Amino acid sequence: MPGKLKKIFNLIGNMGWRYTAFRMKYELRLRSGLLKKRFPASPEYKQFMSLKVWKQNEARFFFQSRESLFLDRNPDSCLKETFTNIKSGKFLLFSSILTDLGPDYDWITNPDSGFRYDINKHWTEIADLSKEAGDIKFVWEKSRFSYLYDIIRYDYHFNDDCAALVFTDILSWIKGNPVNCGPNYRCSQEMSLRIMNWTFALYYYRNSAALTDDVFNQIQYAIYWHMDHVYKNIDFSRIAVRNNHAVTETLALYFAGLFYPALPGATEWKKNGRKWLEEEITYQVYEDGTYLQFSMNYHRIVVQLLTWAITLSEKNDEKFSDIFYDRAGKSLEFLRTCMVDENGWLPNYGANDGALFFNFSNAHYRDYRPQLQALGMTLGIDLGFNDQSEDVHWYGLNLHINEKWQPDNGIHKFIDGGYYLVREPQTLTFIKCGSYKDRPSHADNLHLDVWYKGENILLDAGSYKYNTDEATIRYFSGTASHNTVMLNDKDQMLKGGRFIWYYWSQCDSAGLKENEKEFIFNGAIKAFSYIKDGIAHKRTVVKMKGLPVWNVTDEITGAPDNLFMNQVWHLPINVSDKVLIEARNTVGDLIMPHLHEGWFSSLYGQKVRTGEWHFCGGSNVIKTEIKISSNS
Repeated sequence: MPGKLKKIFNLIGNMGWRYTAFRMKYELRLRSGLLKKRFPASPEYKQFMSLKVWKQNEARFFFQSRESLFLDRNPDSCLKETFTNIKSGKFLLFSSILTDLGPDYDWITNPDSGFRYDINKHWTEIADLSKEAGDIKFVWEKSRFSYLYDIIRYDYHFNDDCAALVFTDILSWIKGNPVNCGPNYRCSQEMSLRIMNWTFALYYYRNSAALTDDVFNQIQYAIYWHMDHVYKNIDFSRIAVRNNHAVTETLALYFAGLFYPALPGATEWKKNGRKWLEEEITYQVYEDGTYLQFSMNYHRIVVQLLTWAITLSEKNDEKFSDIFYDRAGKSLEFLRTCMVDENGWLPNYGANDGALFFNFSNAHYRDYRPQLQALGMTLGIDLGFNDQSEDVHWYGLNLHINEKWQPDNGIHKFIDGGYYLVREPQTLTFIKCGSYKDRPSHADNLHLDVWYKGENILLDAGSYKYNTDEATIRYFSGTASHNTVMLNDKDQMLKGGRFIWYYWSQCDSAGLKENEKEFIFNGAIKAFSYIKDGIAHKRTVVKMKGLPVWNVTDEITGAPDNLFMNQVWHLPINVSDKVLIEARNTVGDLIMPHLHEGWFSSLYGQKVRTGEWHFCGGSNVIKTEIKISSNS
């Protein structure tokens, strides 16, 4: 069978006929122009609901207005600096890159590439990926309007009315982005977030003199066409994408139906949005609380969306299903178990685009405590992060809760997602060993992540960018950027276009146990099947109790003779003198490491040099001892 045809059949086998049939039908509608006809460009202005009617809606938001809030004011310098930057046109894109967009940004120019999109093009004619345009996410970032939370927090803590600034920006966007035209109508998730963030601002400034009939009329017009678009295109997210996009969009439909009931179609949005949201959470969050995107940050996105969904439904005397609450609670348990106590960080595991939709604190982007504390309080659980609780106040949650919870030290197994952890007072050992039934983003099976005293010693290199040169994309998403084993320089799976992998690796066996002195993990995966059927990687990790010492044994079976095992370790450059890695072959001879310069991306769009240690023993077994200086 020709290689290309074989890959197509492999993808169908992984993704299923429903996905394949939908994608074929969608592409046909796109290329024929039928899809374009369904989404009118620049429709005639119409007032669907008035400001007076909106204010009469009895649905309850997190709060009803700025005047109803009773948070302690904390006018700190970091918040002031952030606000000053925003006011001058400087924005922190992807929670990492401070970018000067200028005070008169046009909403459609990519600040990374300088490319300016044609605002007269229908969204179906805009390419997601383009070498000339660069990464479209740079255009979407400000248009998401998540920065409004920085302005609103500044407004509240400094008691400085910013209503005019907020509404000027919203109206500028509406004027500069005709309905269904340009890059900012390309993604339904971005549109959903925009409406949720605008609504937060509308409630905060509900009683402001700046919220005039004319201002609201323009906003309600944009809201209607945003949600009309999301509703008509929801199958793309629910079938072709099926990840946090679908969760965001189905929640936005429920949300818009709840808070804009006078809009045409709002009843259907709310009813179906609620039903679809429950279906997505039930499917996407596995029974053990792990997440189908195999990404810590995308799971945190879902945590924030769950917080919005549960809090707002309960405030309006509605409630989601028991399984919805169960998946929320299990998500909380999984992410908290993966957290390092010292700073709230988690392994830099899986795809990470820098997204933090609703930020109500000055905490570092990698610190998950504010978002987990908020979901915990939503569920009646106090994780004890009392100094990270501003999110809780903005959501109007009850702080007088007696049930406290934190994970025990020792063994933790999340078998559905394929995660095995050992928690100790000074160390966190994180191992990935799973079977993929949903699309993987990184070729990282049997990756080992090690933390000591809050510092990531053996690390996952991260994601960097989704739209860059092919070699860089392959490095960050591939096996080379993870602490596992390659065959020569080959990935565990075969890389396809964009986010696609063929020949998904699968877990054969996995177990984690302990005795008086050790924690012992044994796992085996089927991998490299695009090279040859029957290749397996077995890994044993022995963690010495109470000591920063790990013994790792890797074995490859079934590989062709011309491919050698290449064991890879990633260390931050600043810890190289604190860590001893010693590897031996089958007969016990020392293997000298090949030292390379690698890359590490803790934040989207940023990368720094790091150390890569490669051990190639010329045999099918490598035994490695990793020891951290106890004085470090």
